[in-house]
Amino acid sequence: MTTSLSEMVSFVRPALILLCAMLLFNLPTLIYKIGLFLRGTMYLLFCNDKSWKKPQDPSIVVNPILQQENESIDYENVIERKTIYFVRHGESTWNDTFNKGSHRSQAIFVIGFIPGLIKSLLFELYIILSGKMDSWFYDSPTSTLGLNQVEDLSKFLTKNFDDSDAVAQHVAVLMAKPDAPPSKLVSSSLRRAVSTVAGGFKDRLKRRPQEKVLVLPSLQEVSRNPDTLSITPSQTQIQASWIDKKSKICDFQSTFMNQIDMSLHTGNKPIGTNGLKRMRNFCNFVFSSSVKEQHVVVGGHSIWFRSFFQTFLPHKEDHPGKKKKVVNCGIVAFTLIKVLRESGQPTYMIDPKSVEVVYGGFH
Repeated sequence: MTTSLSEMVSFVRPALILLCAMLLFNLPTLIYKIGLFLRGTMYLLFCNDKSWKKPQDPSIVVNPILQQENESIDYENVIERKTIYFVRHGESTWNDTFNKGSHRSQAIFVIGFIPGLIKSLLFELYIILSGKMDSWFYDSPTSTLGLNQVEDLSKFLTKNFDDSDAVAQHVAVLMAKPDAPPSKLVSSSLRRAVSTVAGGFKDRLKRRPQEKVLVLPSLQEVSRNPDTLSITPSQTQIQASWIDKKSKICDFQSTFMNQIDMSLHTGNKPIGTNGLKRMRNFCNFVFSSSVKEQHVVVGGHSIWFRSFFQTFLPHKEDHPGKKKKVVNCGIVAFTLIKVLRESGQPTYMIDPKSVEVVYGGFH
């Protein structure tokens, strides 16, 4: 017994010394990770990101004005419209660990949950010890399956369509074809969304090397979970994850460094904010003077998108977007209407007749 204990101590001691040495060697990253962990804990306990008072039905304000739009009154400065494309990210490592997904049965998910959780925790420990600014849980990147979905999206966008097809017209805008109206690419600050835009629209970005995807803080996902917290410090260029770096879809790191505009990235969403505030900020941005394009392509997240449909579609409208999620890498198009009231406060509404599935749909 004494010999066994002595052998155990002789093994554990150098292991602990090595562990401490690795942590000290990577001290700046460790301190940042500790800060991220503390922020994630605070956010989990105290945030109200999914809590807000249901706003007024936008159709109460918008529909009466729309009905008079064709009359003699000049509403040119009252009503504006933009076409929005929601593009949901590919599956993330967080999804892989905690969500069943449509690619596996409930039984397989339950059986593999504990082994999968252990694997992800051990990998997180490895990331910390190796000093990498990365994470399985925080700002969870696209998983291997997620990148396969991104590649499928890219293939869809480069297919040959019949020009008379309505989907072809949307794809022409999405891919910024010469005869299509101009569009602007924007994305959430979370890596899985940026990777989806970078990989899914790689042919567009390669053809237009001066174009940049603008990262908007207002698109950060609506949730208290740590996977919705950005790992990228304020005003810092986003870095490709270990999974992105291994991918052959495109050179993610090069795209991130050269074609992702982080000028508006202010770090993480504040604890005192909520999804409604960010959705309204997004609407304000879309109709601001800085966005000249009439078409905006948005790389983002399922709960944020579903909340947007719930908030800005007429409340009596029964639409799957209010209850279901956009599938991973799915694309949904719609017209967003802005009405500027006499008080100076804008009201935004999705035209319910304009909602179209371009790729994937809801589930």
